[in-house]
Amino acid sequence: MTRRTFLATSAAAMAAPNDRMNVGFIGLGGMGTNRLKGFLRHPDVNVVALCDLDTAHVDQAVALVKESRGLAPATFSDFRRLLEVKEIDAVCIATPDHWHALPTVQACQAGKDVFVEKPLSYSIGEGRAMVKAARRYQRVTQMGNHIHNDLPNYRRAVEVVQSGLLGKIQHVNVWKTSESKGLGTPPDSAPPAGFDYATWLGPAPKRAYNKNRAHFNYRYFWDYSGGMFIDFWCHITDVAYWALDLKAPKSVVATGRRELTDDNGETPNFMDLVYEYPGFNMTWSLCPLAPLGFEDKGIGCVFQGSAGSLFVDYGSNRLFVKGKEVPDFKRPEPTIANSPGHIREFLDSVKSRKLTTCDVEYGHRLTKAGLLGNIAYRTGGRIVWDDEREQIVGDSKANKMVMRKYQKPWKL
Repeated sequence: MTRRTFLATSAAAMAAPNDRMNVGFIGLGGMGTNRLKGFLRHPDVNVVALCDLDTAHVDQAVALVKESRGLAPATFSDFRRLLEVKEIDAVCIATPDHWHALPTVQACQAGKDVFVEKPLSYSIGEGRAMVKAARRYQRVTQMGNHIHNDLPNYRRAVEVVQSGLLGKIQHVNVWKTSESKGLGTPPDSAPPAGFDYATWLGPAPKRAYNKNRAHFNYRYFWDYSGGMFIDFWCHITDVAYWALDLKAPKSVVATGRRELTDDNGETPNFMDLVYEYPGFNMTWSLCPLAPLGFEDKGIGCVFQGSAGSLFVDYGSNRLFVKGKEVPDFKRPEPTIANSPGHIREFLDSVKSRKLTTCDVEYGHRLTKAGLLGNIAYRTGGRIVWDDEREQIVGDSKANKMVMRKYQKPWKL
């Protein structure tokens, strides 16, 4: 689409008051459509451009915008053409993980602010490049980790931990229940009509099309993501990083397996990791079963302190002292203001130019440890991490996985 065509189709949006923001959307699958609906709830957002490699996704998104705003946005199949439109203020990137870095970096270079989904990046090196681009071009960014802002519970849990009520934190245990049924084993085939699979692969290795590799199930293949573990790492571990102001782990060790029949996925559904931080360890478990005593909790984070333990999930937190729950304990006075919401915070920051609470620097710090866990699992060894240099110490094989090798013609 040419610039002239864009202006013609979006004239009404361009005529909006100055306090309205023109937003483009890159990636319109399940999560992308969810984010599109979220942005459309804000009256100061003009949805002016949509981009996806699947025409079915684009058609569905256009219909949503027309129903909500009465206007059809411009559509693109190449995110680079969308970024050339000067009138776009910000972009929302909800692509598969292996496509987070390139659009983010190029959006920053094009002067666009960026909302990009979690995990921040496919690899640690990409995350660092994203941070450098955001800082160099002074862009407002937000990693789409909505539990951080859309529910107040994490704030209340962070206040409890930081108040000292639990004493010295000696251990943190995190878990997510995993899938127990496989994806099936469909044969390779031609891509469906309207889906540009060759471009979808992008910087990842060339592979024959298989319906399990694209769209939602991409996350179970190493070429594009890191399994259910990395999919939920940022959501659940966020509360620990926030409460304890964690930086990078000193070391990581991991073990696990994929134990699913009738399945062509690659990432584990059983996984146990031990992270070494200064003064304590954090364990992370992925398993179809939740820990003893929390069988009804599909996710959880437990802070174990010298004076008590705190269980946290998305919507609740519970104090235990000497193994017994204390239901009516005196909570500390609130010190962290509630958020206007994850998307609203981003939009307000686009206007004010203030950093968001999940900007790319925090997103990189949080995502990095999850990526190190997957490297430890895939190499089968103990990873020792030099965070100042962002390198794995004494293991050249593992260190090669800090930055993925891009397939031509793509370059970061």
